[in-house]
Amino acid sequence: MPVSAIVSDSRKAAFGTMFIAVKGTQTDGHSFIPQVIEQGCTIIVVEKLPESVNNSIIYIQVENTSETLGKIASNFYNNPSEKLKLVAITGTNGKTTCATLLFNLFREFGHSSGLLSTVQNQINEQIIPATHTTPDAISLNKLLADMVNAGCEYVFMEASSHAIEQNRIAGLTIAGAAFTNITQDHLDYHITFDNYIKAKKKLFDNLDIDAFALYNKDDRNGAIMVQNTKAAKYSFALNAPADFKAKIIESDFNGLLLNIDGEEAWYRLVGRFNAYNILTVYSVAFLLGKSKEEIITALSNLGSVTGRFDYIMSPNKLMAIVDYAHTPDALKNVLETINEIRSRNETLYTIIGCGGNRDAGKRPIMAKVAAEMSDKVIFTSDNPRDENAEEIINQMQEGVPGLHYKKTLRITDRREAIKTAVSMANPMDIILLAGKGHETYQEISGVKYDFDDKKIIIELIEKLEK
Repeated sequence: MPVSAIVSDSRKAAFGTMFIAVKGTQTDGHSFIPQVIEQGCTIIVVEKLPESVNNSIIYIQVENTSETLGKIASNFYNNPSEKLKLVAITGTNGKTTCATLLFNLFREFGHSSGLLSTVQNQINEQIIPATHTTPDAISLNKLLADMVNAGCEYVFMEASSHAIEQNRIAGLTIAGAAFTNITQDHLDYHITFDNYIKAKKKLFDNLDIDAFALYNKDDRNGAIMVQNTKAAKYSFALNAPADFKAKIIESDFNGLLLNIDGEEAWYRLVGRFNAYNILTVYSVAFLLGKSKEEIITALSNLGSVTGRFDYIMSPNKLMAIVDYAHTPDALKNVLETINEIRSRNETLYTIIGCGGNRDAGKRPIMAKVAAEMSDKVIFTSDNPRDENAEEIINQMQEGVPGLHYKKTLRITDRREAIKTAVSMANPMDIILLAGKGHETYQEISGVKYDFDDKKIIIELIEKLEK
C-alpha cells in the first residue's frame, strides 16, 4: 500500500495517508480512529488495537507511537538529518541567542545553513514563521528535507524540553548538542524540577558515539546532563576549570571585552549571561572544526538577537531595553547586567507580567526578583491566554517583600503600563520591558492581537520627545 503522506492530526487523514495515533497532553489520537477510517484512511499506527478491528485496515502496533512518529517521519523524508550537520541547543535560557548566532556565524563563514528557533525558522535568506520552539516531528523533518534540497550543510536547532519529552526529535541524527543552563520553568508541564532535568538530559542520553556533548560546567546540573551519554564530552565555563574558558575583561552597554582561550576581542552583546552565550557558540564552532582565529573574528562582528537585550537609546538619552526574560533566572540575569553597568544616578523601571496557562509557581518569584532589583516596577499583563490577567498579577504581587511594596504599581493594560513608565522616566533613566521580547502579539482569551513591545515603546518615546 503506497503512503502519500503521514499525519498525526486526524483532520488531515485521507485515503493514502498513514495516520499515527499519538497520545497528547489534551487528546488521545486513538479516539479518532473511527473518524480517520470514515475519511478513507486505511493505514493506522497504534499502541493499542481497537476493540473492533476492521479487516480492510492495515494496523501497525508499536510500543510508543510518539517515538515511532519521529522515526517514520525521518524515513518518509529520506532521513534528511543524516545529510546535515545538525546541532541541538537546549537549556532554560540562551537557546535562541546561541542557535541564531551559530546560524549567522556559519553563514558568515560562507556555509549554506538552516535555523530552527523560537523566533523563526530560516533556510539561508528564506524566513519561515515559527509556531513552536521545536516543530512537530513531521514538520521538522519536512523542514530538514527542504534544507537538504537547498544545499544546507549545517542546521542549528533549539531543542525545548517539551519537544524532547514528546519525542519530536526522535529518529534524528544529531552531530552535537549543547546545554546552556537550567532553572525553574515549564513546571506546569513537567510538574517537578527533576522531571524537567530528565527531559533535557534525554537529548544527551540519545546521542551517538560520534557526536559531541557540550555542557556548562558552571551550572550545577551541567555534569548530570552528560553523565550517561555515549557522545564525546566537552565543557565550557567562566568560573570552573573547563575545556573552553572565557573571562570578562570589560562590560558596558556597548558590549563585552572577553578573553576566550587566551584571545581578547570585543563583542557586541551585553552582559554576563551573553558571555556564556558567546562562549557556547565559540565552543560549538570549534567542535565543528573551525579555527579559534576565524571564530573570534567572525563572532565579534555579529550583533544581538531580536528581543534579547534589544536596547533603544532616545535622543534625550532615555534607554529602553526589550528582553524575552520570562523565567526568574533570565529576569535576574538581565537586571544584574543593567545594575552592574549603570551609574545608579538614574532610575530603573521594570515592566513585567507573566503568561497565562503556564507555570504559575514562578509568578511570585519573578515579581520578587523585579522588586528587589529595580527602582520602580509596573506589574502588567503578558499573554494572559485563557486566564484572568488581574488574577495573574495578584499571584505575582504575593511574592513582593513588604519593604519593596511602595515601589510597585499595577496597570493591567500593557500599553498603558509602557506609557506610564515613559511619562514617569527622566533623561538617562532605564526602562526594561521584560517577558515578550520578539513577540509581535498579545494573546487574550484565545485571540492574538497585534502587540510589539519595541514598536510601542519607540512610538511612545518619540511622541513624548516631540
